[in-house]
Amino acid sequence: MGAASRPATDSVRNTPPIIHAVTDEATLARPDFVARARVVMGRLGARGAVHLRGHHVSARRLEVLAGALVEEAVRTGCWLVVNDRLDIALAVGATAVQLTSRSLSVRDARQLAPALPIGASIHDADEAAAAARDGADWVVAGHVFATPSHIGAPPRGSALVESIAARASLPCIAIGGVRPVDIPMLLAAGAHGVAAIRGIWGADDAEGAAGEYLSAYDGERHRN
Repeated sequence: MGAASRPATDSVRNTPPIIHAVTDEATLARPDFVARARVVMGRLGARGAVHLRGHHVSARRLEVLAGALVEEAVRTGCWLVVNDRLDIALAVGATAVQLTSRSLSVRDARQLAPALPIGASIHDADEAAAAARDGADWVVAGHVFATPSHIGAPPRGSALVESIAARASLPCIAIGGVRPVDIPMLLAAGAHGVAAIRGIWGADDAEGAAGEYLSAYDGERHRN
């Protein structure tokens, strides 16, 4: 089933939350990760998402972690998003899947899971437009600011978000060195929301850090 043939209500139901807490391998390796993730999910509620992303984490480990958090997603309303692995997202009943160049294509994933919210990780407006045509519900776009995970690669800045907003009619989540103070600029550029890795999981108080992102978003919306 292609994107154009899905019911119109899907575009509303599959609109992503505004704050995305994306993990990395170090975050998933922490023995207290599940406990930390649960409090972050409770703080973000239905306005947030926790992404299980770890390129070198085994499928079994990813499935165990997702299974441990799926009930918390139901309880809090926070989205549980499995990155790359559509099979695991479907097996555990995760809220959504986030696909990258390493994953099954958006088009193939949409055929296999017509109703599942699907995000696509992209790096420019052309990729965003292609993801929209193939049936993605949103894009995660980056990296917008300097980040240790992309040393030597120049950040794309808010211009990336602006170009995506001009080309693709789907929500854009900005990622890459995003701090709460950056949220007004990114929303002005057309972002739907933001994603953070170290900004949330690297904090001593991950729950409090997640709350700072929400507060920054609310403060900007209140001013406008």
